[in-house]
Amino acid sequence: MTTDPRPTVPRPADRVWRRVPGGARSLLEGGLPGADLRTLLLDVAAARAATTRPADVLAQWRRDRMVRPAAVDPRRLWALEARLWAELPDEFAAVEPAPVAPLATAAALGGVSQQRVVTTTRLTEVVSDSSNVLAVEAADRRSSRPRDEPVHVAAIQRQLRAQVFGPGAAAHFRLLVLVSSARATGSAQTEAGLLVTHVRAWQRLLAATVAPRRPRILLTVWGDGGVAERVADTVLPAVRDDVVPVVADPARERARGYYDGVALRVVTDDEAELGDGGLTDWTARLLGDRKERCLVSCVSTERLLGPA
Repeated sequence: MTTDPRPTVPRPADRVWRRVPGGARSLLEGGLPGADLRTLLLDVAAARAATTRPADVLAQWRRDRMVRPAAVDPRRLWALEARLWAELPDEFAAVEPAPVAPLATAAALGGVSQQRVVTTTRLTEVVSDSSNVLAVEAADRRSSRPRDEPVHVAAIQRQLRAQVFGPGAAAHFRLLVLVSSARATGSAQTEAGLLVTHVRAWQRLLAATVAPRRPRILLTVWGDGGVAERVADTVLPAVRDDVVPVVADPARERARGYYDGVALRVVTDDEAELGDGGLTDWTARLLGDRKERCLVSCVSTERLLGPA
């Protein structure tokens, strides 16, 4: 038997765990019922808050990028978002999500590390990706409707992510997210229908807001099965548009595996990336039904707005 020559890199938390009395880790990680753990964490937070001075609040405000305001004029942003809502096709039901989601929503569906999500002491998490949240909402709606009735939902929400994206990158931003879920009918017709619905919606929204920036939708198909055939013979003929064209992007590899077979990307003529999306298995896993199909897509409304 061989051993892995690579050194084990200690996690930042390992140093802290070594200071915790024996048995406490297993108790905190799974031994305590959820209600008891919430009670304990809330008590710890209250004790910390009791010793916090106004000067400490101001100091954190200045150093913590997650609490600073967004660098955008909200009047311009809200005007743009009102236009987006006005142009959104009627089949999409508008949703106003809560600012928090069930613990591990992003990890369970998108495979995102919990370290990249802001977890609360009440065992919820601040929404880091509305597409995950809307997939849960879509699955919940699908479970109470006829099996052949699709669900299309949309939301505009601010997302907060804990990871550092790079110099000057914001920790929080607003996305317009579309999520659709429907039961497969065979021959990839359902996937094709969902793609047509989303692409047409984005063509309409982009034409109404950023047409002078010459937006386009890049479409990538991984593999050569039924979905690839439907993209060629059904999707592309249905979404021809001179203002917002759909262009093949066969070289894309990013998010392969995260998206299931098909991905799309929204860009402008100056190569500014506005949004992303693709097919996922999220509602299939949420509902325990392998025939369920789910398509998610989004754009950043702040990027859509552009510079002041």
